[in-house]
Amino acid sequence: MQVRSDERLIEAGNHFQGTPIGSRPAQLLNPRYWHLLVDPLRPSWGESYDSIAQRMSAAIDAARDFAHGREIVLVSHELCVWTARRHAEGRRLWHDPRRRECTLASVTTLTYHDDVLSSLAYSEPCADL
Repeated sequence: MQVRSDERLIEAGNHFQGTPIGSRPAQLLNPRYWHLLVDPLRPSWGESYDSIAQRMSAAIDAARDFAHGREIVLVSHELCVWTARRHAEGRRLWHDPRRRECTLASVTTLTYHDDVLSSLAYSEPCADL
């Protein structure tokens, strides 16, 4: 098995990087953050959904070309995986983060026949552990 890295699979750029907002969301009430929270559809606090979708799609396409007809595993982060999935499904990219189907150690599978996405599946292999 060959392991390669692709910088396009990194986490989304975010002005809150290193700040534990998830465990303390009340921090967002601090006026110093307000200018970052003006547009949840873009999002105004970091890398745009379009940018994430484009770089993730490019990484997926490059991996498909590299593997050509074989299985390949790509590892990335929740927002990036979810955005790539929504893009592949032709859905709008902005969304409610509380409704993401992308948990820790989950697997999102894209299956292509030729260059056409033929199925998408989601699983949580360690959910019962």
